[in-house]
Amino acid sequence: MLPTIILVVIAIAGLVLFGIIISFFSVWLRAWLAGAYVGFTDLVAMRLRQVPYGMVVDARITAKKAGIEIPIDDIEAHYLAGGNVIPSIQALIAAQKAGIVLDWNRTCAIDLATKGSGKSVVEAVRTSVDPKVIDCPNPASGRTTIDGVSKDGIQVKVKARVTVRTNLDRFVGGAKEETIIARVGEGIVTTIGSAETYKVVLESPDSISKVVLHRGLDVGTAFEILSIDIADVDVGENVGAKLQEAQAEANKSIAQAEAEIRRAAAVALEQEMIARVAEMKAKVVEAEAQVPLAIAEAFRSGHLGVMDYYKMENVKSDTQMRTNISKTEGA
Repeated sequence: MLPTIILVVIAIAGLVLFGIIISFFSVWLRAWLAGAYVGFTDLVAMRLRQVPYGMVVDARITAKKAGIEIPIDDIEAHYLAGGNVIPSIQALIAAQKAGIVLDWNRTCAIDLATKGSGKSVVEAVRTSVDPKVIDCPNPASGRTTIDGVSKDGIQVKVKARVTVRTNLDRFVGGAKEETIIARVGEGIVTTIGSAETYKVVLESPDSISKVVLHRGLDVGTAFEILSIDIADVDVGENVGAKLQEAQAEANKSIAQAEAEIRRAAAVALEQEMIARVAEMKAKVVEAEAQVPLAIAEAFRSGHLGVMDYYKMENVKSDTQMRTNISKTEGA
């Protein structure tokens, strides 16, 4: 009975071993025939770690056929780190064919750095071999030109095209296209602003690209600027005249406000004078009301006689008559 059990166990173990050999045999054989040998233990270990060993082996075969030796453990480690194995191998092969110095570790670093950014290590290598053109400003931003104002106040609209090549040494951690566009735009605005007149910019648009190119705008970026070409130059508004017009309008408003303040002060002074005249008239009326009382007091005290009173009345009547006559003659 015991030998039978042992035979059954051996048979089961043999079947399991045979199944493992069969499941890995095609991959192992393909690697062996391609000269990129991978041991069975490595295949089993990758299967246990849930690594697509077929894809990893194919990547190693591709690299081996291109003359690049990459250990199977390094390829597996890149996959486990979240990298794209096949594109990384393709980028490494493309760099080698183009004579670009690039090793597997830097390739993996670039691939992981571009993950989720919409870019890839293949694109980085391709751009390094075949430079790309960046429109400045970026049409996606909604602007079509970069606007600057020369010293004579005339606005100049410029559209530029920047030819860049990927710098693989600075690709990891380097600034991307947005920084290049921003720096080029800043350089164009500064160059236009330093021009004495807009005519200088129109006569020599290449002066803008020369000045901007020598500013070292690609420092700290993932690209190397090869050229900056001015695609279009247009004359915009007379910003200086508009500013002068706005200043004149502001000065006019200030003068009107000051005049209104002076008018209000004059009106207030006029009203004050009217009030003072009314006050003086009231005092005159008050003084005239005291005259009869003073005359009565003079009669009582004996300082004024009846003849004196009549004489005063005659003088008043004579004065009134003369006044009326003068008014009639004047009319």
